[in-house]
Amino acid sequence: MRKWWPLVTISLGTFMLLVDVTIVNVALPDMAENLKTSFTSLQWVVDIYALALAALLLGAGTISDRVGHRRIYLLGLVLFAVASLGSGLAPNSTVLIVARGLQGIGGAAMFATTFALLNAAYQGRDRGTAYGIWGAIGGAAAAFGPIVGGVLTQTLSWRWIFFVNLPISAVTVFLAWRVLSADDQRRARRLDPTGMITFTVAAAALTYGLILAGEHGWSDGVAIGSFVLAVVALLAFVIVEQRIREPMIDLGLLRNRTFTGSLLAGLFLSLAAFSGLVYTSIWLQSVKGLGPIAAGLGGGMALSVAAFATSAAVGRLLHGKYAAAAIGGGVLLIGIGDVLQSVQLRGDASWPALTAGLILVGIGVGMATPVLSSTAMSSVALSRGGMAAGAVNTARQLGLAIGIAVLGTVFTSRISSRLSGHSVTGVDGVAHAVAGGQAGKIIGAAPAGQRQALDQLISGATVAALSLVMLVAGIAGIVAGLVIAVLMRPASNQVEPSAAPAEAVPA
Repeated sequence: MRKWWPLVTISLGTFMLLVDVTIVNVALPDMAENLKTSFTSLQWVVDIYALALAALLLGAGTISDRVGHRRIYLLGLVLFAVASLGSGLAPNSTVLIVARGLQGIGGAAMFATTFALLNAAYQGRDRGTAYGIWGAIGGAAAAFGPIVGGVLTQTLSWRWIFFVNLPISAVTVFLAWRVLSADDQRRARRLDPTGMITFTVAAAALTYGLILAGEHGWSDGVAIGSFVLAVVALLAFVIVEQRIREPMIDLGLLRNRTFTGSLLAGLFLSLAAFSGLVYTSIWLQSVKGLGPIAAGLGGGMALSVAAFATSAAVGRLLHGKYAAAAIGGGVLLIGIGDVLQSVQLRGDASWPALTAGLILVGIGVGMATPVLSSTAMSSVALSRGGMAAGAVNTARQLGLAIGIAVLGTVFTSRISSRLSGHSVTGVDGVAHAVAGGQAGKIIGAAPAGQRQALDQLISGATVAALSLVMLVAGIAGIVAGLVIAVLMRPASNQVEPSAAPAEAVPA
């Protein structure tokens, strides 16, 4: 049993940081009420964490090679714990958003060292087993977030979704200090600060522009300026990465179809599987009147159980020659599950309408996630294995951040269009308030004789909006799944996936 303590230590940190991607979903209505905040702020509470993870993962990997993987993992854990305390104590949305960003930085430091720490702790067959278990835990973590968040929010308060990280972090720090290998070997890799800055600016500007466009319209000057800045920063990033001797990401890897397919899978898996859960939670609590626990169970239990069962039952079997089919097929199933939810969301539908679709989404997540990083690592040269895995994890978090912003625009726009044909004052403001979990407050503020009609109107508009959200996510997942399946077809000039995890080296 002693030899598996490093895996337990690494998995604890991974589970905690990935749960925190989605744990806030069911707490959003309570946050909105308690902090008196807007829909845009709610989006940033979720997005800033995923954005920090995405923007800093590759850079944190490079720094850890120079400073030491265990040292960076420990620093990440401590920062994550301090930021969790700050999030739980936040007196307003601004402090909460800043603390969540710091949480994301700590999470990036932890996530970036995962593969190096696993490689240092295990060899041969044990390494393959460790990757399989770690992948299954990672696949289930984000899916379990809404359930854990629902229980903590309803039984204690939304602040405890952050406070709970403190004892877990303390245990993980103790274990990391005792059981992880000391940082004896370090690689003197050059840092790529220009690449880090340009990529971070591009990702943040794109997400900010999407959120502003959803709030003020696509003709908004600041939103357009953000999109222009994103394009300029991305072009600068490409130029820098092509000219620097030790780039943060070797863009030549994009010529490898399996690697490119893995990036697309990471991006669209998170977008299609998890971005819509934010709006599902708001609908179930604010409009349908469910408590946080019921919303977490109804909006996530089927997905969580299906994902965990699938990854546990067939995760090991999907490595090797079946990995590419599992990834493309998994993303395709996620898309089909989203479309099924869209079809079922009609009229006075409630959480049971989501169940069948969420099961399909969970099966897709359970198929694709455990083998995604190892397949990307196996598709490139050994010296680029860690870089490939870091790029895929970056794509996953970026997919979540972009997905929340895009689907938020779809959600509010659909509510506005459904309300615009009725005598509702300030349609756009009402739509954003409903999307921010304030449906009950709007209905309560209406004259007594109009409340029932307004309740039915908002309920119909919101279910129609969520249906469209799921349809958009589903179409994206289906198209991406088909493209990924084509890209990742075995080619004679690529390394077999089965050769990967045991020899992969981190960037």
